[in-house]
Amino acid sequence: MTSQPLVGRTLVRAALQSRPRRSFIIHRVSEERTRSFTSASANHRSSIGLRMSLLLRSSIRSALILAALPLAAHAAPPTFHAEILPILQRRCQACHRPGEIGPMPFLTYNQVRPWARAIRESVKLRRMPPWFAERASVRFENDPTLTPEEIARIDAWASAGAPPGDPAQAPAPIQWPQGWFLPKVDFTVVMPRAIPIPAREELDYQWMILPLGFTEDRWVTAAEIRPGARDAVHHIVAYIREPGSAWLRDQPAGEAFTHPGVTTSDILALYTPGTGPMLLPAGMAKLVPAGSDLVLQFHYTPTGRSTRDLSTVGLTFVKDPPEKRVLTLQMGTVDFYIPPRAANHRIAVFGTLPGDALLLSLLPHMHLRGKAFDFEIVEPGGRVETLLRVAPFHFYWQLNYRLARPRLLKQGTRLRFTAWYDNSANNPLNPDPDAGITYGERSRDEMMVGFFDVAVDPAFDKPAFFNSRPR
Repeated sequence: MTSQPLVGRTLVRAALQSRPRRSFIIHRVSEERTRSFTSASANHRSSIGLRMSLLLRSSIRSALILAALPLAAHAAPPTFHAEILPILQRRCQACHRPGEIGPMPFLTYNQVRPWARAIRESVKLRRMPPWFAERASVRFENDPTLTPEEIARIDAWASAGAPPGDPAQAPAPIQWPQGWFLPKVDFTVVMPRAIPIPAREELDYQWMILPLGFTEDRWVTAAEIRPGARDAVHHIVAYIREPGSAWLRDQPAGEAFTHPGVTTSDILALYTPGTGPMLLPAGMAKLVPAGSDLVLQFHYTPTGRSTRDLSTVGLTFVKDPPEKRVLTLQMGTVDFYIPPRAANHRIAVFGTLPGDALLLSLLPHMHLRGKAFDFEIVEPGGRVETLLRVAPFHFYWQLNYRLARPRLLKQGTRLRFTAWYDNSANNPLNPDPDAGITYGERSRDEMMVGFFDVAVDPAFDKPAFFNSRPR
């Protein structure tokens, strides 16, 4: 990537979700219109061009892989029960089962058979399972990408007419938890009343305060948000409002309300399409102090029909204090402008980590014009390590990329998060290419933020971590 001169911006300071307190320091916000963000996209300035080039490259790679995996001359084709169902159990059924986000279940042969050709096409083009990590210096434990052998097996099965095979060869059905991904839920909290969602009008962010009633501190090792109107929910964020916090104290509990602005309160859990529950590694947990409330933030998108959302949050506790406390941080900016018809507008933020931490996960967040997002470490001397590049960014699949192994980030580590936006007419999701775009909560506005979970000393809350001093 070639760098361009920075278009001037001012220095700003920012904490998790707030412009400024003593916290994570954003040294510089930069915007520039670059000719490309990878050499592969240099001749594809529009979103369509980028996505088509990625799909074409993926298709060619898949074809070459398949050609390199010849089947025996007269080998019998794969069958559903013996060879395809195990793949679906490993890679697909978490979403493709009743009550989950997949539009059709993939549990039985009769459910899968009508979709055989569509499945083959989707996996060969790597559209499914959804995963948008173009490259990364770390591995991710929730990477659902099919192996070349699995793709070849599905291709051969569908091409042979999708034979069922012998049901006796099928693996035992997975006993999926009813209603939850979490294997164990110790505590649930439900919205006391539903929020109505109009058919076509886009709502401002909705908020609701849910008292938890905890009389003692709770360490949470897993959390899951279950939306009641899944097709209309773009995201739900559950914040921890600790006792003594003045944030939203003028708002009633259990009632939906709107509230512009940001907060420094820690995030307990979030829901976005395609992101599973929070499952923390052994020995790690998030703290919910006694007397805390949950504050839920809802971003709804119109679906063409009116509906209502009644969401539920489930928590799993651990009795003993953990070895590490997990905090959800973010780095981003609200100070930007995307010009009309700009096909590859770049916004970057920089920050220095205030203390030692173990990096656990990365999650980029943008809206309809989002095109790509980089999480990078800038080392002394200028060497850049790309922890994760998400390209193309997909507004309807905002995934959380969970590291297979925690990555130590030393105090003073310099981070750079970079986002690209396509505000051109070639972006099929763009509601108005002639509009100049600024920060806003609605989908037709834009956001630029990168979330990341870190594990720190259990004695550190967020203010203590941000005020860390060199040892």
